[in-house]
Amino acid sequence: MSVPMELSRIFIREMSDMQIIELSEIGGERTFPIVIGLNEAFAIERRLKGVEIRRPQTHDLLASVIRHLDGELKEIIINDLVDGTFYARLIVEKDGKVIEIDSRPSDAIALGVAEDVPIHVAEHVLAQTQTDDDLLEGDELDDDEDFDLEWD
Repeated sequence: MSVPMELSRIFIREMSDMQIIELSEIGGERTFPIVIGLNEAFAIERRLKGVEIRRPQTHDLLASVIRHLDGELKEIIINDLVDGTFYARLIVEKDGKVIEIDSRPSDAIALGVAEDVPIHVAEHVLAQTQTDDDLLEGDELDDDEDFDLEWD
């Protein structure tokens, strides 16, 4: 079973290569933090702010490829957590068939935000992040160097 989530915050630390996004449970109280790269964080931020860029990024390219192959991105699922590494799937529908494509969660979320498709997290992954204090060990946020974006 998967839990519907929405992007609630991005923590951008310009002096670090590792950024954090936070997903919030739709209709619930749980949150889900995940570390992503700076490029993915900026891609998500630009998309949310409606900032146009001159050349397509990787996420735009993938969305275009899916469309040109007559597919439709239906949802993003963060489906597993193994040894501190998250795994995700792009769920694409083509000719009535469902195709699951392995993806890094950061790329999947950036694509999901760009294409405005639902993001889900597997219940067992969400449950593990609620109890795993070591998940982001060493990545505590320091308010002096973080840029926190929030929106509704």
